[in-house]
Amino acid sequence: MGLRLRPVDTSFYDLFTQSAQHLVGGAELLAEMLSDSSDKAQVAERMRAAEHAADETTHEIVKKVNSTFVTPFDREDIYALGSGLDDVMDMMDEAVDLILLYEVKSLPPELSEQVDVIQRCAELTAASMPRLQSMQSLEDYWIEINRLENAGDRNHRRTLAKLFSGEYPTIEVLKLKDIVESLESAIDAFEKVANTVEQIAVKEG
Repeated sequence: MGLRLRPVDTSFYDLFTQSAQHLVGGAELLAEMLSDSSDKAQVAERMRAAEHAADETTHEIVKKVNSTFVTPFDREDIYALGSGLDDVMDMMDEAVDLILLYEVKSLPPELSEQVDVIQRCAELTAASMPRLQSMQSLEDYWIEINRLENAGDRNHRRTLAKLFSGEYPTIEVLKLKDIVESLESAIDAFEKVANTVEQIAVKEG
């Protein structure tokens, strides 16, 4: 029987799961921010608190990597996954902040479709992080994230086409385009997380 060099330590997986759960909460706040009836200043404040909590989890991941002699998988992959999860939260926080700062009164309905994609990506990511420990049943995760990213790309193109159709005043177009790009960046960041998970699974599987 071969010697097991890597100890059974669930704490990294727990931290990745916690980080992904922050994304589920962030996506819910993002959806709330798009509601016409929401108190946008209050939602933005809650989002800042959520982003701060996510940062704390990322710092815990980095601290644990730096203090652990034997990690469950390659250190660079742990850094990449922790950083990737953090990037998603940053992009969602940026979108919420822009909606507040720009005082956008009317948001195109297409943005809700993008937020639906983001919420689904967040749920899938949170469900998949605990499975890193066994490296089982992960392929469906990155395949579905890729499909959602493609759907997000199509939504993104349609939204930009509507923004530049002449329906909106120029100043509103400039504001909305920044928000649209932040949402697109969040979806792209989810795909990077899924790609990192795939790379880890290939190495460790």
